[in-house]
Amino acid sequence: MRAILGSYDSELTPAEYSPQLTRRMREAEDMVQKVHAHSSEMEAQLSQALEELGGQKQRADMLEMELKVLRSQAGPAEQSALLSKEEVSELRLKIEELEGERSRLEEDKRKLEAQLEHLTLQGDYDQSKTKVLHMSVNPASEAQRSLRQDQARLQEECERLRKLVCALERGGPVPADLEASCLPSAKEVAELKKQVESAELKNQRLKEVFQTKVQEFRKVCYTLTGYQVDITRESQYRLTSMYAEHKDDCLVFKATGPSGTTMQLLETEFSRTVPELIEQHLLRQDSIPAFLGALTLELFSRQTLA
Repeated sequence: MRAILGSYDSELTPAEYSPQLTRRMREAEDMVQKVHAHSSEMEAQLSQALEELGGQKQRADMLEMELKVLRSQAGPAEQSALLSKEEVSELRLKIEELEGERSRLEEDKRKLEAQLEHLTLQGDYDQSKTKVLHMSVNPASEAQRSLRQDQARLQEECERLRKLVCALERGGPVPADLEASCLPSAKEVAELKKQVESAELKNQRLKEVFQTKVQEFRKVCYTLTGYQVDITRESQYRLTSMYAEHKDDCLVFKATGPSGTTMQLLETEFSRTVPELIEQHLLRQDSIPAFLGALTLELFSRQTLA
């Protein structure tokens, strides 16, 4: 910079040495100061970087030493790790074998329990834990003895009857012992006939009384309700009103549901003439008595108007 200033001084005449040259010199000096300051700052940063580099190098040396120590210690550890992996594999195999053995033993246990339950149901028991007491008067023994006696008596009776049948088939005389033991006497036969005739007479009287009561009940129902009820077939009932205009004007109901608790109106020629009553009282109100009452009033009013 001073050489540049010197060249300016040599080129310029004393007359041209003006304040402009002074200003430029000051600017150059300021620039030189800034360069010096920047150089100082860079030197400070460089020294700081060198210090940090030295610290990092020391730290790297320490880490390298620690790594060597760790590598020297890692040899036995890796061997022990390999040994521990082999032991773990062996232990896993043993565990799997024990699990399979346990599953097999549990299956055997379930089979034995099922067999024990089956034997228990069949009446088997553990003699070491259970003691059986035999009763001196055992009901089961008495029942078996009575059964054997009845069986023997029935076999004897069958044998006598077989002999009697053979004798009757041959057409010869019946042995006295068979006649006395098997055939009833004439008195007993007459007594049995009287009992049969009495029972038949009693049944006939009961039938007559039942028919009379049934007719009486039908007449009462017809008088009170205005409808004659007849059974046409199983679970079907025909109702004929006393105010019917024609003989064939009737309603047919069918009993449905458990014990015939639900009645269903079947379609007939007469039922087609009263759709309004069916719609109102059966479909809407679900009341058969209301329907029958309304129908009675309708037929009664027709006869009255006629």
